Amino acid sequence: MTPNWFSRKRNDDLSPTVPCGPDKAGPQEEERPAPQEVSGGPGGADPGRPGSVTAGPRAVAAGGNINGSALGENSTVNQFFLPVELVREVSWPLLMGAPPPLASSFQPRSELRERLAAARDAGTGAVLTQARPAAAGVLSGMGGVGKSQLAAQYAHQALAEGTELVMWVPAGESTQIITLFGQAALRVRAVGATGEDPEQDARMFLEWLATTSRSWLVVLDDISDVEAVRPWWPPLRPGTGFTLATTRLHDPRLTGGGRVRIDVDVYTPEEACAYLSERVVGDGGGHLLDGREGELARALGYLPLAMGHAAAYLLAEEISCADYLERLGDRTLRLEDVLPEWTDTESYQRQVTAGLLLSLAAAEQAGPVGVITQLVRMLALMAADGHPESLWTSPSVTTFLTTARGLDREQPTTEEEVVHALRILRRYALITIDPHSPLRQIRMHALTARAVRETTPTSSQANLAITAADALEDAWPPADVPRDVAHAMRTNTIALRHHAEQHLWTGGVHPVIFLLGFSLRAGGLHQDAHDHWLTTAELAAHNFGADNVFALNARSQLAASYHDLGRHHEALTIHETVRTDIERVLGPDHPAALTARANLATAYLDLGRHLDALTLQKTVLADTERLAGPEHRNTLHARANLAAVYRALGRQHDALSLGESVLADRERLSGPEHPDTLHARANLAATYRTLGRPHDARALEESVLADRERLLGPEHPDTLHVRGNLATTYSDLGRNDDALTLQRAVLADRERLLGPEHPDTLQARANLAATYTDLGRYDDALLLGEAVLADRQRLLGAEHPDTLHVRANLAVTYSGLGRQLEALALEEAVCSDTERLLGPEHPNTLHARANLAVTYRDLGRYDDALTLQEAVLADSERLLGAEHPDTLQARTNLAAIHRSTGRHHNTDRMRRKQP
Repeated sequence: MTPNWFSRKRNDDLSPTVPCGPDKAGPQEEERPAPQEVSGGPGGADPGRPGSVTAGPRAVAAGGNINGSALGENSTVNQFFLPVELVREVSWPLLMGAPPPLASSFQPRSELRERLAAARDAGTGAVLTQARPAAAGVLSGMGGVGKSQLAAQYAHQALAEGTELVMWVPAGESTQIITLFGQAALRVRAVGATGEDPEQDARMFLEWLATTSRSWLVVLDDISDVEAVRPWWPPLRPGTGFTLATTRLHDPRLTGGGRVRIDVDVYTPEEACAYLSERVVGDGGGHLLDGREGELARALGYLPLAMGHAAAYLLAEEISCADYLERLGDRTLRLEDVLPEWTDTESYQRQVTAGLLLSLAAAEQAGPVGVITQLVRMLALMAADGHPESLWTSPSVTTFLTTARGLDREQPTTEEEVVHALRILRRYALITIDPHSPLRQIRMHALTARAVRETTPTSSQANLAITAADALEDAWPPADVPRDVAHAMRTNTIALRHHAEQHLWTGGVHPVIFLLGFSLRAGGLHQDAHDHWLTTAELAAHNFGADNVFALNARSQLAASYHDLGRHHEALTIHETVRTDIERVLGPDHPAALTARANLATAYLDLGRHLDALTLQKTVLADTERLAGPEHRNTLHARANLAAVYRALGRQHDALSLGESVLADRERLSGPEHPDTLHARANLAATYRTLGRPHDARALEESVLADRERLLGPEHPDTLHVRGNLATTYSDLGRNDDALTLQRAVLADRERLLGPEHPDTLQARANLAATYTDLGRYDDALLLGEAVLADRQRLLGAEHPDTLHVRANLAVTYSGLGRQLEALALEEAVCSDTERLLGPEHPNTLHARANLAVTYRDLGRYDDALTLQEAVLADSERLLGAEHPDTLQARTNLAAIHRSTGRHHNTDRMRRKQP
């Protein structure tokens, strides 16, 4: 039997989309269109502010995402390279993370170490926590009892004794654990670790711990959320590995899974006095000890952290214990009103806060006048796992400090003064500075930060929070690249929102809130982005009203997040209301109104409403050219999106003309590696493929794939899109084995990253099923194809173009299995629906009629087959050209029908027409 007309797989690019930057309007090819942000006030765009379509930051990434919209005209995209861990040899023993250095004169606390050794020898994990009060006079508290110091001492000892892997993990948030576990997986070369998906790499590290013969110690320091940590507990490995955790929690869940709680109490009076004496004398301060050490230790509640602060204060200020006690007494009286309600005034918290503020007062005297206090209050708003030092040398911070200090503008606070102030804070043990971790260089202990926040005057909190947010905004990388910088910005912005959310909504929405949302989308963190925009939209509507531009912008971004999650009907509903509201509030010619219409056109395209999308997108392009000019980025977006609609409608030559001009303009205006340029190249490749130029498509797609893997990582949604398209191109070139390998990988990644029902996942399954058919693996194709058809009918409807594709491909599979009557029924229905919905000259309609003609021939209905195939050939030659692959296939199929009827002279005539 002559093979059927090849079944055109629906490519990833057949639902064109735009880059996911906030100002991306309307659909583009393979890059799913991402609704744009609403522009700022009625006067036009406000660069750098949420709602702007001209300047903003997912500078943490590239690949046409939302933060791409935040780029200015002269922005660049930075390159980064594979982690060194992927290429260098493992050198044992290995230390991961940064255990804190042992405090000078730290007391051995032998009893606790013996209990810890017993837990290790029993093969259980250990959890260090503060002791519960056992009797009157025993002080208890939330932290600072030396848990981390004890764990650090244990870690250093393990290294000294030859433990092959020692790992120190700040465990305040699960993201910290995932990040370090993922890095460790690379360092130890765990099987399955890639360096691109931290969570997957973290799981591979746990598997490595469970199977390795090497000795290891993992310390989870400062657990604050039991449920968040639960999936990341290392396995029990008696004799090989040991897990040590510290926490302030008294939660019975921490003792499950073979773990044993070891309560850590404050120093005994003897230990406290020994520490104070050894620390002060060891640093040349013996003359400061005046016999009142025991009284001072008692006043400090024997708390190790407080003892450390007090000793540092004695040495820095050259004062005696008696003098310190006098000052401590005065400060205590003033601090009682600002202690947290849940804190017992007899607990160590009172002493820690007093000691902290005494050190802060000394630091203020030692540092630049008026800088230390303001700076430390802003530091306390950042994430506990650290942030870049450069945040505090930004113009926003130095300008704020100049005003706060009452200085003349002609003698402003300098960057050098800020750096000096940071060094003073390190000297007084208020922060740590790690020059080897530039993105986490400055760290403040969570307890210290909390104490600072609790004692910050209410009148100062708003300005401090806004200035910290300004610093983050200034530091946010264009296009969310490099990724690690963007991750650091997101982590610290999340912390700032947690500590000072209300102040970021004063007089409007601070841009950093929108930058965070753009960055989450740009990084492919679609569910996190959805949650962020849902909350932001609700807050904006509550604070400013539903018609406020911030509320409208947030709703538009929420719709974009629904698009990313494949929830197109929900996206459409929001886009329709946003368009109506913006045109009513701002007028139809406002840039935000153009964006809203473009986003609505994208939603129409997602749902297969191609003619609605065409009508709307044409008006968007005309209006944008009229209002912004032919070379404005929004105009280029509109042209690219119109090209995508043309592709969906089968108007490939129109799509080609637009696509080539857009690519040329973007390369000229933005550079070859800008996210918009990569989108244009990927979209042009899709057009080449539909025009029967698979070699040109392959060259472009392989280039885009390499760039996206380098800039975004191999698991970013944009990277998966182009990889899926390349697999389809391989299939068109007859490289079915290569296509199969690539499609299997894409499907696995999409199922894991996007979920089993995301439209992109369904597309990957449909393409894999079509490749199985090409390879003659009809049973595999049938199983997969029928499942995809059921899902698409349920999620998209029976008449969506994607559903029609699957029905057409399934008919080809039926034919390959010899189930001709079932193939006939399905193909006749597909022909009818495709012609009605897409028109008689759409390429998909030609494909459906061609497949039906072959089925007629297989059933012996030669006259019907001949009539239909001759019409297909004529239309293909007229619409696609004589040398298009579809036309060549139509001519081959017609020749096969002639042979079946014994009309060999017609067969020879057809062969002679082959180019």
